[in-house]
Amino acid sequence: MSGTNINIRTNSELKANAQAVFADLGLDMSTAINMFLHQVVHTQAIPFPISKPTPKRVKLGGWEGKITMSPDFNAPLDEFEDPLL
Repeated sequence: MSGTNINIRTNSELKANAQAVFADLGLDMSTAINMFLHQVVHTQAIPFPISKPTPKRVKLGGWEGKITMSPDFNAPLDEFEDPLL
């Protein structure tokens, strides 16, 4: 079977990081991409899940679970004192 070329543009840092991972696995870029393409053909799909990233939850440090919201958010704050008055 004769070979063909595929030209893609990607970030140089991404390429270098991917090549390092492939090298650790004993692969070169061409072999890794061919493996990906074989899996696409075999599964008739992208061979990994694609989804929106989940937002990171912000931890509130020591305050987590200690901050509560009034059941009636629009209720006046009786204990509130305006320091400007």
